[in-house]
Amino acid sequence: MPAIAYLHGLDAINEAIGAALAGARTEILTAQPDGPRPGPVLDKALESVRRHIEAGVCMRTLYQHTTRFDETTKQYVRAVTQFGVRVRTLAEFFDRLIIVDDAVAFISANESRTTGLAIRETAIVRFLRDTFERSWDRAKDFPFVPLHASEAAKEVIPSLRDSISSLLVAGYSDKRIARRLGISERSLQGHIAALKTQLGADTRVQLGYLLGRNETEIVV
Repeated sequence: MPAIAYLHGLDAINEAIGAALAGARTEILTAQPDGPRPGPVLDKALESVRRHIEAGVCMRTLYQHTTRFDETTKQYVRAVTQFGVRVRTLAEFFDRLIIVDDAVAFISANESRTTGLAIRETAIVRFLRDTFERSWDRAKDFPFVPLHASEAAKEVIPSLRDSISSLLVAGYSDKRIARRLGISERSLQGHIAALKTQLGADTRVQLGYLLGRNETEIVV
């Protein structure tokens, strides 16, 4: 097999990932951005996860903080955790990533994720695993007991708003920020409004200035 192979189209991507997962022997690492996963996708994944765990395969998954507010995802995480899967969340991280047995890694090759890469080059797979591990170390354990949204919010919203602040200062558009954090643009506007209130800003321009000044003060 080639060290790096392009996979064109969702069918080809899913087929290659499915074949790699079917042959997993020791460990599967996954990073799934874009917030909550669709219910049918999670339902389909549940039986596959159970089979892997029963076969002795270790599994770890990274989601974004926003999944903590989605009941379907919480139910799925509760189920796979009982199987032995470990799940954590971050405000934001790299794009979709799957690593199987440290032998092959799958990443997106374009923004629409209609083209993927299957990577078997050892050095690159090792680099991607290190990227995953660094994010895993910074991530928070998914709450495995029922939590009200307000309780989950206390734990993750400060981190989420720190990411929003940094991305606003960096000049990202609202659309790109929302996508990177796995939230809707409407939710993003609510967080921006809260930041304006917190810093006493009347306009977006003033908010950007205050956020930039705060970051400069922290660096100094």
